[in-house]
Amino acid sequence: MTDVRGLLNETRRELARFSTLLEVLVGELDEATWRGRPASGEWAPVEIVCHLRDEETEDFGARLRVILAGGARFEPNDPERLAVEREYHQANPSEAVSAFQARRMTSLDLLGSVPPDRLLGTAETSGGLRLSGLDLLASWVAHDRLHLQQLAGTLARRWADRWAPLQVEYAGPIPYGPRQT
Repeated sequence: MTDVRGLLNETRRELARFSTLLEVLVGELDEATWRGRPASGEWAPVEIVCHLRDEETEDFGARLRVILAGGARFEPNDPERLAVEREYHQANPSEAVSAFQARRMTSLDLLGSVPPDRLLGTAETSGGLRLSGLDLLASWVAHDRLHLQQLAGTLARRWADRWAPLQVEYAGPIPYGPRQT
């Protein structure tokens, strides 16, 4: 059996820590790096941050609220579509980071008020997947970490491309492969 209170506390700590990590990672990026994609079809840092901003309230926060309210079904979510419709690539990076940070603080406040036993409730996605509040908490932290990995890989690729033909692969495999010219 999962330690509900332990998971809730660790989730709050990890979600708060992620805000700091994100700020350190992107805090001083130049415009070209913010908008540079590591490969065709991949997201630039500004798009990743916009995605995190929107997922904070429209996915994880919204779905947690469904569980807490005793709802049975989650609203569908299509992050790829939202990235295009909301023009993430053209967004103001500092505004996106600030909006994410504000939304994350709201999420942390919500998690601070959640009665742990309410997290045992479940609801269903449009694809038929049944998730509990505990599943959402564990997934929320994993989601942050996956996008931290994506962002770090994107920045590593941008750095390697910037200094080509230097052999940065000496450091280890650089994600996304070298840019084709």
